[in-house]
Amino acid sequence: MIRFLKYVVLAVVAILLLLLAFANRQIVPISFDPFSSSDEPAFAISAPLFEVVIVFAMLGVVVGATATWFAQGRYRRAARRHRAEAERLRAESDALKAAQPQASTPAPTGR
Repeated sequence: MIRFLKYVVLAVVAILLLLLAFANRQIVPISFDPFSSSDEPAFAISAPLFEVVIVFAMLGVVVGATATWFAQGRYRRAARRHRAEAERLRAESDALKAAQPQASTPAPTGR
């Protein structure tokens, strides 16, 4: 059921992206010169509007994922520390069990 819902959501997103692309095919100038006072900026490119929107949305996802990864660093560090401590304690427990003399278990009585 979850796989089906993933496909439905993916299909809806794909349809919305196609509608965005078909509705915004006009060429727009993208200027990276904020101080230009003339009609011709020093550095500008022309691209369809849907490409600009999709590229900047993808950039937003990448920047957000990177910020989240950095923000969660302390939790990953704590998990590594806890994992190492658990492995150390497990090894210590196994060593203590191996050092103990084997106690014979008494036979059950038939009461």
